[in-house]
Amino acid sequence: MEENKALMAVVVIQSIYAGYFVLTKLAFDVGMNTFVFVFYRQAAATLFLAPISFFFLRKTAAPPLSLSIFIKIFMLSLFGITMSLDVVGVALKYSSASLGAATSNTLPVITFFLAVLFRMEKVNIRTSTGIMKIAGVVLCIGGVATIAFYRGPLLQILMHHHLININHLSDQQLLIQHQIPDTKTWIKGVFLMLLSNITWALWLVLQGRVLKSYPSKLLLTTMQCLMSTVQSFIVALAFARNPAQWKLGWNIRLISVAYCGIVVTGFTFYLQAWVIEKKGPVFLAMTTPLIMVITIIISAFIFGEIITFGSILGALLLVGGLYFVLWGKTKEEARAKESIQGTNDDDVEKACEG
Repeated sequence: MEENKALMAVVVIQSIYAGYFVLTKLAFDVGMNTFVFVFYRQAAATLFLAPISFFFLRKTAAPPLSLSIFIKIFMLSLFGITMSLDVVGVALKYSSASLGAATSNTLPVITFFLAVLFRMEKVNIRTSTGIMKIAGVVLCIGGVATIAFYRGPLLQILMHHHLININHLSDQQLLIQHQIPDTKTWIKGVFLMLLSNITWALWLVLQGRVLKSYPSKLLLTTMQCLMSTVQSFIVALAFARNPAQWKLGWNIRLISVAYCGIVVTGFTFYLQAWVIEKKGPVFLAMTTPLIMVITIIISAFIFGEIITFGSILGALLLVGGLYFVLWGKTKEEARAKESIQGTNDDDVEKACEG
Protein backbone atom coordinates (compact mmCIF):
# COMPACT_ATOMS: atom_id res chain seq x y z
CA MET A 1 0.00 0.00 0.00
CA GLU A 2 2.86 2.36 0.93
CA GLU A 3 4.56 1.50 -2.38
CA ASN A 4 1.42 2.43 -4.34
CA LYS A 5 1.09 5.74 -2.47
CA ALA A 6 4.70 6.69 -3.27
CA LEU A 7 4.26 5.74 -6.93
CA MET A 8 1.05 7.74 -7.17
CA ALA A 9 2.75 10.71 -5.51
CA VAL A 10 5.67 10.80 -7.99
CA VAL A 11 3.25 10.57 -10.93
CA VAL A 12 1.36 13.57 -9.50
CA ILE A 13 4.64 15.48 -8.93
CA GLN A 14 5.94 14.93 -12.47
CA SER A 15 2.49 15.69 -13.94
CA ILE A 16 2.50 19.00 -12.07
CA TYR A 17 5.93 19.85 -13.51
CA ALA A 18 4.74 18.89 -17.00
CA GLY A 19 1.79 21.24 -16.51
CA TYR A 20 4.27 23.95 -15.48
CA PHE A 21 6.15 23.76 -18.78
CA VAL A 22 2.97 23.69 -20.86
CA LEU A 23 1.12 26.50 -19.04
CA THR A 24 4.23 28.70 -18.87
CA LYS A 25 4.88 28.31 -22.58
CA LEU A 26 1.20 29.03 -23.28
CA ALA A 27 1.31 32.24 -21.19
CA PHE A 28 4.37 33.40 -23.14
CA ASP A 29 2.75 32.54 -26.48
CA VAL A 30 -0.22 34.82 -25.71
CA GLY A 31 2.19 37.70 -25.07
CA MET A 32 3.02 37.68 -21.36
CA ASN A 33 6.42 39.14 -20.51
CA THR A 34 8.72 36.42 -19.16
CA PHE A 35 10.25 38.61 -16.42
CA VAL A 36 6.85 39.86 -15.23
CA PHE A 37 5.66 36.25 -15.12
CA VAL A 38 8.56 35.24 -12.83
CA PHE A 39 7.81 38.15 -10.47
CA TYR A 40 4.09 37.28 -10.22
CA ARG A 41 4.90 33.60 -9.78
CA GLN A 42 7.31 34.23 -6.91
CA ALA A 43 4.93 36.75 -5.31
CA ALA A 44 2.14 34.14 -5.40
CA ALA A 45 4.48 31.54 -3.88
CA THR A 46 5.49 33.95 -1.08
CA LEU A 47 1.86 34.82 -0.28
CA PHE A 48 1.07 31.10 -0.18
CA LEU A 49 4.05 30.02 1.97
CA ALA A 50 4.22 32.95 4.42
CA PRO A 51 1.02 32.13 6.40
CA ILE A 52 1.92 28.41 6.35
CA SER A 53 5.34 29.17 7.82
CA PHE A 54 3.77 31.40 10.48
CA PHE A 55 1.20 28.73 11.40
CA PHE A 56 3.65 25.83 11.73
CA LEU A 57 6.52 27.77 13.30
CA ARG A 58 4.61 30.12 15.62
CA LYS A 59 5.33 27.98 18.69
CA THR A 60 8.98 27.29 17.88
CA ALA A 61 11.85 29.76 17.91
CA ALA A 62 13.27 30.53 14.47
CA PRO A 63 17.01 29.86 13.99
CA PRO A 64 19.18 32.97 14.46
CA LEU A 65 19.67 34.93 11.22
CA SER A 66 23.13 36.48 11.14
CA LEU A 67 24.31 38.89 8.44
CA SER A 68 26.50 36.23 6.81
CA ILE A 69 23.61 33.74 6.65
CA PHE A 70 21.31 36.46 5.25
CA ILE A 71 23.83 37.21 2.48
CA LYS A 72 24.14 33.50 1.68
CA ILE A 73 20.35 33.13 1.41
CA PHE A 74 20.13 36.31 -0.69
CA MET A 75 22.80 35.08 -3.14
CA LEU A 76 21.24 31.61 -3.20
CA SER A 77 17.90 33.18 -4.15
CA LEU A 78 19.51 35.44 -6.76
CA PHE A 79 21.42 32.79 -8.69
CA GLY A 80 19.44 29.64 -7.86
CA ILE A 81 15.88 30.95 -8.20
CA THR A 82 15.64 34.41 -9.80
CA MET A 83 18.32 33.87 -12.44
CA SER A 84 17.26 30.28 -13.13
CA LEU A 85 13.57 31.16 -13.61
CA ASP A 86 14.32 34.26 -15.70
CA VAL A 87 16.65 32.30 -17.97
CA VAL A 88 14.24 29.37 -18.38
CA GLY A 89 11.49 31.87 -19.26
CA VAL A 90 13.55 33.32 -22.11
CA ALA A 91 14.57 29.79 -23.17
CA LEU A 92 10.92 28.74 -23.45
CA LYS A 93 10.24 31.77 -25.66
CA TYR A 94 13.03 30.60 -27.97
CA SER A 95 12.08 26.90 -27.95
CA SER A 96 9.20 24.71 -26.75
CA ALA A 97 7.60 23.13 -23.67
CA SER A 98 8.77 19.69 -24.81
CA LEU A 99 12.37 20.89 -24.95
CA GLY A 100 12.10 22.29 -21.41
CA ALA A 101 10.76 18.96 -20.17
CA ALA A 102 13.43 16.98 -22.05
CA THR A 103 16.33 19.02 -20.68
CA SER A 104 14.98 18.61 -17.12
CA ASN A 105 16.56 15.13 -17.32
CA THR A 106 19.98 16.82 -17.18
CA LEU A 107 19.31 18.26 -13.72
CA PRO A 108 20.29 15.19 -11.62
CA VAL A 109 23.38 14.66 -13.82
CA ILE A 110 24.48 18.32 -13.59
CA THR A 111 23.86 18.23 -9.83
CA PHE A 112 26.09 15.16 -9.55
CA PHE A 113 28.80 16.82 -11.72
CA LEU A 114 28.78 19.97 -9.55
CA ALA A 115 28.86 17.85 -6.38
CA VAL A 116 32.03 16.21 -7.74
CA LEU A 117 33.57 19.64 -8.44
CA PHE A 118 32.74 20.75 -4.87
CA ARG A 119 34.16 17.45 -3.56
CA MET A 120 30.82 16.42 -2.13
CA GLU A 121 30.84 13.33 -4.39
CA LYS A 122 33.69 11.02 -5.45
CA VAL A 123 34.24 9.24 -8.76
CA ASN A 124 36.62 6.31 -9.07
CA ILE A 125 37.14 5.68 -12.80
CA ARG A 126 38.77 2.31 -12.00
CA THR A 127 35.44 0.87 -10.84
CA SER A 128 32.38 -0.08 -12.90
CA THR A 129 30.22 2.40 -10.94
CA GLY A 130 32.63 5.24 -11.68
CA ILE A 131 32.67 4.37 -15.38
CA MET A 132 28.84 4.33 -15.43
CA LYS A 133 28.72 7.80 -13.87
CA ILE A 134 31.18 9.21 -16.40
CA ALA A 135 29.27 7.51 -19.24
CA GLY A 136 26.06 9.11 -17.95
CA VAL A 137 27.59 12.59 -18.08
CA VAL A 138 28.91 11.96 -21.62
CA LEU A 139 25.47 10.72 -22.76
CA CYS A 140 23.85 13.87 -21.36
CA ILE A 141 26.32 16.08 -23.21
CA GLY A 142 25.58 14.09 -26.37
CA GLY A 143 21.83 14.48 -25.78
CA VAL A 144 22.06 18.26 -25.42
CA ALA A 145 24.25 18.50 -28.54
CA THR A 146 21.78 16.34 -30.52
CA ILE A 147 18.78 18.47 -29.50
CA ALA A 148 20.67 21.69 -30.31
CA PHE A 149 22.29 20.82 -33.64
CA TYR A 150 20.15 18.05 -35.17
CA ARG A 151 16.47 18.37 -35.97
CA GLY A 152 15.68 15.64 -38.46
CA PRO A 153 12.17 15.07 -39.81
CA LEU A 154 9.16 16.71 -38.16
CA LEU A 155 6.71 14.45 -36.34
CA GLN A 156 3.39 15.96 -37.41
CA ILE A 157 1.10 14.60 -34.67
CA LEU A 158 -2.50 15.82 -35.08
CA MET A 159 -1.34 18.77 -37.18
CA HIS A 160 -4.87 19.97 -37.93
CA HIS A 161 -6.92 18.19 -35.29
CA HIS A 162 -5.56 19.19 -31.89
CA LEU A 163 -7.95 20.42 -29.22
CA ILE A 164 -6.58 23.93 -28.71
CA ASN A 165 -5.16 25.94 -31.61
CA ILE A 166 -3.24 28.84 -30.09
CA ASN A 167 -1.87 30.01 -33.45
CA HIS A 168 -5.12 30.27 -35.51
CA LEU A 169 -3.21 29.38 -38.69
CA SER A 170 -4.73 27.24 -41.41
CA ASP A 171 -1.74 26.84 -43.64
CA GLN A 172 0.49 23.95 -42.52
CA GLN A 173 3.71 25.60 -43.67
CA LEU A 174 2.95 28.75 -41.66
CA LEU A 175 2.17 26.63 -38.63
CA ILE A 176 5.50 24.84 -38.86
CA GLN A 177 7.34 28.10 -39.47
CA HIS A 178 5.67 29.69 -36.40
CA GLN A 179 6.17 26.79 -34.00
CA ILE A 180 9.66 25.66 -35.04
CA PRO A 181 12.12 28.56 -34.61
CA ASP A 182 15.06 29.05 -36.95
CA THR A 183 18.24 27.11 -36.14
CA LYS A 184 20.05 30.01 -34.47
CA THR A 185 17.09 30.81 -32.20
CA TRP A 186 16.59 27.11 -31.34
CA ILE A 187 20.27 26.68 -30.35
CA LYS A 188 19.99 29.76 -28.11
CA GLY A 189 16.94 28.21 -26.46
CA VAL A 190 18.70 24.88 -25.85
CA PHE A 191 21.77 26.43 -24.24
CA LEU A 192 19.73 28.91 -22.19
CA MET A 193 17.71 25.94 -20.90
CA LEU A 194 20.98 24.20 -20.04
CA LEU A 195 22.25 27.34 -18.27
CA SER A 196 19.03 27.46 -16.26
CA ASN A 197 19.52 23.83 -15.20
CA ILE A 198 23.13 24.56 -14.21
CA THR A 199 22.06 27.45 -11.94
CA TRP A 200 19.23 25.31 -10.51
CA ALA A 201 21.65 22.42 -9.85
CA LEU A 202 24.05 24.86 -8.19
CA TRP A 203 21.14 25.96 -5.98
CA LEU A 204 20.45 22.34 -5.00
CA VAL A 205 24.09 21.70 -4.11
CA LEU A 206 24.68 24.94 -2.17
CA GLN A 207 21.32 24.81 -0.39
CA GLY A 208 22.55 21.75 1.51
CA ARG A 209 25.38 23.81 2.94
CA VAL A 210 23.10 26.72 3.85
CA LEU A 211 20.71 24.32 5.63
CA LYS A 212 23.54 23.33 7.98
CA SER A 213 23.74 26.98 9.11
CA TYR A 214 19.99 27.61 8.95
CA PRO A 215 18.18 24.26 9.50
CA SER A 216 14.54 25.41 9.15
CA LYS A 217 13.56 24.13 5.66
CA LEU A 218 10.14 25.79 5.55
CA LEU A 219 11.41 29.17 6.75
CA LEU A 220 14.40 29.00 4.41
CA THR A 221 12.12 28.27 1.44
CA THR A 222 9.78 31.14 2.38
CA MET A 223 12.67 33.60 2.75
CA GLN A 224 14.11 32.56 -0.59
CA CYS A 225 10.73 33.07 -2.25
CA LEU A 226 10.42 36.52 -0.64
CA MET A 227 13.92 37.57 -1.67
CA SER A 228 13.47 36.27 -5.22
CA THR A 229 10.17 38.20 -5.42
CA VAL A 230 12.02 41.45 -4.69
CA GLN A 231 14.88 40.53 -7.04
CA SER A 232 12.59 39.48 -9.91
CA PHE A 233 10.53 42.68 -9.44
CA ILE A 234 13.66 44.78 -10.01
CA VAL A 235 14.58 42.71 -13.09
CA ALA A 236 11.01 42.97 -14.46
CA LEU A 237 11.00 46.76 -13.98
CA ALA A 238 14.15 46.98 -16.08
CA PHE A 239 12.76 44.87 -18.96
CA ALA A 240 9.02 45.66 -18.84
CA ARG A 241 8.41 49.42 -18.71
CA ASN A 242 4.99 49.28 -20.40
CA PRO A 243 2.17 49.07 -17.76
CA ALA A 244 0.10 46.92 -20.15
CA GLN A 245 2.67 44.13 -19.75
CA TRP A 246 1.83 43.90 -16.03
CA LYS A 247 -1.91 43.28 -16.50
CA LEU A 248 -3.19 39.80 -15.67
CA GLY A 249 -6.99 39.62 -15.99
CA TRP A 250 -9.12 36.46 -15.79
CA ASN A 251 -7.18 34.57 -18.46
CA ILE A 252 -4.38 32.05 -19.05
CA ARG A 253 -1.83 34.50 -17.60
CA LEU A 254 -3.52 34.46 -14.17
CA ILE A 255 -4.03 30.69 -14.30
CA SER A 256 -0.34 30.11 -15.14
CA VAL A 257 0.87 32.43 -12.36
CA ALA A 258 -1.43 30.87 -9.75
CA TYR A 259 -0.54 27.34 -10.87
CA CYS A 260 3.22 27.91 -10.78
CA GLY A 261 3.19 29.94 -7.56
CA ILE A 262 0.80 27.81 -5.49
CA VAL A 263 0.68 24.31 -7.00
CA VAL A 264 4.29 23.97 -8.23
CA THR A 265 6.03 25.79 -5.37
CA GLY A 266 3.66 24.98 -2.52
CA PHE A 267 1.93 21.64 -3.06
CA THR A 268 4.81 19.96 -4.92
CA PHE A 269 7.29 21.06 -2.21
CA TYR A 270 5.33 19.07 0.38
CA LEU A 271 4.86 16.02 -1.89
CA GLN A 272 8.56 15.90 -2.82
CA ALA A 273 9.59 16.07 0.84
CA TRP A 274 7.17 13.20 1.63
CA VAL A 275 8.46 11.00 -1.24
CA ILE A 276 12.12 11.61 -0.35
CA GLU A 277 11.38 10.76 3.29
CA LYS A 278 9.57 7.51 2.33
CA LYS A 279 11.57 6.29 -0.69
CA GLY A 280 14.70 8.46 -0.91
CA PRO A 281 15.92 11.01 -3.50
CA VAL A 282 17.00 8.40 -6.09
CA PHE A 283 13.42 7.07 -6.40
CA LEU A 284 12.20 10.60 -7.12
CA ALA A 285 15.02 11.35 -9.58
CA MET A 286 14.37 8.10 -11.52
CA THR A 287 10.86 9.30 -12.38
CA THR A 288 12.08 12.58 -13.94
CA PRO A 289 11.57 11.29 -17.54
CA LEU A 290 7.83 11.18 -16.81
CA ILE A 291 7.84 15.00 -17.12
CA MET A 292 9.05 14.71 -20.71
CA VAL A 293 6.54 11.97 -21.64
CA ILE A 294 3.54 13.81 -20.15
CA THR A 295 4.62 17.17 -21.63
CA ILE A 296 5.02 15.73 -25.14
CA ILE A 297 1.57 14.11 -24.91
CA ILE A 298 -0.08 17.36 -23.74
CA SER A 299 1.86 19.59 -26.16
CA ALA A 300 1.43 17.42 -29.25
CA PHE A 301 -2.08 16.08 -28.80
CA ILE A 302 -3.79 19.06 -27.16
CA PHE A 303 -1.84 22.15 -28.33
CA GLY A 304 -0.56 20.72 -31.62
CA GLU A 305 3.13 21.42 -30.93
CA ILE A 306 5.50 20.16 -33.62
CA ILE A 307 8.02 17.58 -32.35
CA THR A 308 11.30 17.02 -34.20
CA PHE A 309 12.99 13.62 -34.45
CA GLY A 310 16.22 15.22 -33.16
CA SER A 311 14.44 16.31 -29.98
CA ILE A 312 13.16 12.76 -29.37
CA LEU A 313 16.59 11.22 -30.06
CA GLY A 314 18.36 13.76 -27.83
CA ALA A 315 15.79 13.24 -25.08
CA LEU A 316 16.42 9.47 -25.15
CA LEU A 317 20.16 10.12 -24.75
CA LEU A 318 19.41 12.43 -21.80
CA VAL A 319 17.25 9.77 -20.15
CA GLY A 320 19.97 7.18 -20.77
CA GLY A 321 22.57 9.47 -19.19
CA LEU A 322 20.30 10.05 -16.20
CA TYR A 323 19.84 6.33 -15.54
CA PHE A 324 23.56 5.59 -16.01
CA VAL A 325 24.45 8.11 -13.30
CA LEU A 326 21.64 6.93 -10.99
CA TRP A 327 22.60 3.28 -11.52
CA GLY A 328 26.24 4.00 -10.70
CA LYS A 329 25.32 6.00 -7.61
CA THR A 330 22.86 3.36 -6.35
CA LYS A 331 25.38 0.53 -6.79
CA GLU A 332 28.07 2.59 -5.06
CA GLU A 333 25.82 3.26 -2.06
CA ALA A 334 24.85 -0.42 -1.86
CA ARG A 335 28.52 -1.47 -1.84
CA ALA A 336 29.31 1.10 0.85
CA LYS A 337 26.52 -0.30 3.04
CA GLU A 338 27.77 -3.86 2.52
CA SER A 339 31.30 -2.75 3.43
CA ILE A 340 30.07 -1.08 6.64
CA GLN A 341 27.94 -4.14 7.49
CA GLY A 342 30.93 -6.43 6.90
CA THR A 343 33.14 -4.29 9.16
CA ASN A 344 30.52 -4.36 11.93
CA ASP A 345 30.18 -8.15 11.67
CA ASP A 346 33.98 -8.53 11.94
CA ASP A 347 34.00 -6.31 15.05
CA VAL A 348 31.25 -8.42 16.65
CA GLU A 349 33.15 -11.65 15.91
CA LYS A 350 36.36 -10.26 17.40
CA ALA A 351 34.48 -9.12 20.50
CA CYS A 352 32.96 -12.61 20.93
CA GLU A 353 36.34 -14.29 20.49
CA GLY A 354 37.85 -11.91 23.03
